[in-house]
This record gives sequence, structure tokens and C-alpha cells, in this order.
Amino acid sequence: MRLVTFSPHDTSRASARLGAQLDDRVIDIAAAARTTGPDLPGDLLSLIQAGPAALDALRALLDGTDPGQLPGGAVHKLADVTLWAPLRPGKIIGVGLNYVEHVAESHRTLDTHREIPDRPVLFSKPATAVTGPGQPILHNADLTGQLDWECELAVVIGRPAFRVSEDDAMDHVFGYSVINDISARDQRRSGQWFFSKGQDSYAPFGPAVVTADEIPDPLDLDLSLRVNGDTKQDSNTRHMLFPIRRLIADISSGVTLEPGDVIATGSPSGVGAGHVPPQFLQPGDLVEATIERVGTLANPVVDAR
Repeated sequence: MRLVTFSPHDTSRASARLGAQLDDRVIDIAAAARTTGPDLPGDLLSLIQAGPAALDALRALLDGTDPGQLPGGAVHKLADVTLWAPLRPGKIIGVGLNYVEHVAESHRTLDTHREIPDRPVLFSKPATAVTGPGQPILHNADLTGQLDWECELAVVIGRPAFRVSEDDAMDHVFGYSVINDISARDQRRSGQWFFSKGQDSYAPFGPAVVTADEIPDPLDLDLSLRVNGDTKQDSNTRHMLFPIRRLIADISSGVTLEPGDVIATGSPSGVGAGHVPPQFLQPGDLVEATIERVGTLANPVVDAR
């Protein structure tokens, strides 16, 4: 299933609700459930927290529903709705240096260690950094002159995970999305990791969460990023240094992963700081991060001052 958080164009974020995208249509889950039976949560985070039974009920609802038979207001054209970030995670755990070529790139341009890390390098982003598809990435020139991009596969946790083994780790995955790990490189160089990774709008997320059953091999997905139509990153998740099961096992060795938490699994090479000369985002730019079978997350860059 491809799950989205949406509202009709003429309404605000406050009216956002859970939807299922079917090609060029979005089904309002709450409206469909009122017509056909099951009592389902009206937002994605609540659905995840409700556990496998709720997901099974939603799947049965969609499998047994003819969109043409649903009442008005239950089915929308995709072009007639606004998509928001699928959910607001309790926590976002970022993974640094998780693609070998990016390790070399970062050593050359960002003064990180030359050696391949022997365990995942972790950091966090606050939930206030999350922004949705089409929403602006804020460029505050008072805080950065080196605003950078990183296209990453987002893993959405579906079940609590604490001290889980690699063998069991994938049972805790609800689904996958796209996250753009926006970074202020000059803030990191000055030692300000939180301002480098955690400013408002520094975690564009979406446009949908695709449930895990739809992506049997998340380590074979093309991912790319374009700025103003020019390709900057082009890789595949098979090149991850630490695969998803290792990330979940490592993180959960000391931190409880809760339903709705997001792991940003790391960026391939091609970040702006790695280009010669370096390239950084400016107001007026359009950034498009794409992951095969998940979708494209597009965000404009705007002047925040």
C-alpha cells in the first residue's frame, strides 16, 4: 500500500487525513471505512501504532473496495489534493557515512576520517525539522552559506524494537519513504551539529510511505537527486555499507525504536560539498529526491530571512 497524508487543496494542514494512493487517485480512509465497516485510525501515525491488525483491516478494506462505488468525498484526484509529510516521527535517527564513496568524498571535502567506519555513525534530527512534499526548504543566510542536500531511503518503524537481533530486525519495519537530509556544512565545521542537521525544514519527508510488503528488497533501489533538473546524486541502496537490519540492531542496542520513528539510512556520494568546485543550495532552487518504487520528493528552496 502507498499511504499518504493529504488534504483537499482548499483546506489547511489542520484538516489533513490518512489516504491511500491508487495511481492518480487518493482514497480517504476514514470516509471509506465509514461506508464499508471497519473502524480505522484517521492518521498514519495512529495506524502504525495500532499494530498489524489495523494494517490488515486497511488492506482488506482496500482489496474489497471499488473506488467507483464510494460516496462523494471519499475519492479525490491526486491533482486536487495537497500532500503533507506522511507523519511527524517521534525521532529521526540519521546515519552518516553509510556509502563507501561518500566516506571518501566526506574525507576529501568535510574533514571526516579516511577509514571506513566499523559500526554505524549516528546522529539525530528533531521532529520540528520535518517538512512535506512541495513545502519550502528554508535558506537562512544568517546561519549558513553552505546549504547541502542528501537523498536517503527512510525506514519507518512499525513495532517497538529494543535489543533486537539482525535476524529479527526487518520484522520491525512498517515501510519506506524518501528523506532529504538537508545540512548546513559550515555549521558542522564549526562544531554545531544540531544547527547543521536540525534546523526547521532540514528533513523533507515523503511524499508517501510504501508498506514493507510492497518492497521485498529495499537494498536494490535506485536513488537519485536533482537540483533544477541537473542530476547530482545517482546510486543504488545496494551500496549501503551497513544494511537496514544492521542499522536497526545497532540502534536498538541502546535506544528503543518506537512505532513511527524514522531511520534516515545515509547518503550516497554526490552531495554539494563533494563537487569541484562545491555547490550549495540557493533561494529559487528546486530539489527533487527520487527513490525507485517509493517516489519523488520535491521541495523549493526559499529565503528565510
